[in-house]
Amino acid sequence: MNGPLGPTLPEELLLLALDPQRGTPYCRNRTLEYALAGAALAELELQGRVTGQRGEIQVVNPLEPPDPLLAALMRSLPAPGKGRSGVPAQGWVRRAGQPVGGMYLEAAVQRGVLLRETRRFLGLVPYHRHPAGPQSYAVHVRERFAAAGRAGLPDHRSRALASLVAAAGLDRRVPGAGLTSRSAMRSLIHERWPAEAVYRNVRRDASDRSGRRAGRAGTVSSSGS
Repeated sequence: MNGPLGPTLPEELLLLALDPQRGTPYCRNRTLEYALAGAALAELELQGRVTGQRGEIQVVNPLEPPDPLLAALMRSLPAPGKGRSGVPAQGWVRRAGQPVGGMYLEAAVQRGVLLRETRRFLGLVPYHRHPAGPQSYAVHVRERFAAAGRAGLPDHRSRALASLVAAAGLDRRVPGAGLTSRSAMRSLIHERWPAEAVYRNVRRDASDRSGRRAGRAGTVSSSGS
């Protein structure tokens, strides 16, 4: 993490998405997991290792990247070859979200970038918070994101990160995101296939929650009639 070439997109996104004092994400945990999986794909694309065609992930350079986390993710993708098809990006993000999220959180804790505090909901169910640790570079990541916003997102990396921020619905919460118009950030979602895969999963979850609420309301209404 934060090697000689700087932090990768999932590492940057993780620090943007977490409140550094409270250690809680500015979005749903599941949404953050999707966003981290999408960010990993976006980083692999920037490195010229994968591409997205017709909503499918295609490996174009099977050599593993030096970053061990990205290398592990590369192994989950089919190597290029005659007759081999790609992997649907939306499905991969949905399946990989939880393990990818856990992997990046664990790596950040191990390096002291984040701390891990265990709490209990209602005194029973344990859950974790991840405030900034002694080795955190969250301030640097936020300053760089804000500077890119002021400059109008001038490069591929800043646009890729902004598209993921918007896809996860973080554009209202992440400091510095307001320096670029929300409409401009949201327009990037459909230009960047990793961000669109994230966005589709977020929308699917929102639709599922709405359906469950409607079903419960209908049950209550029926029982009260």
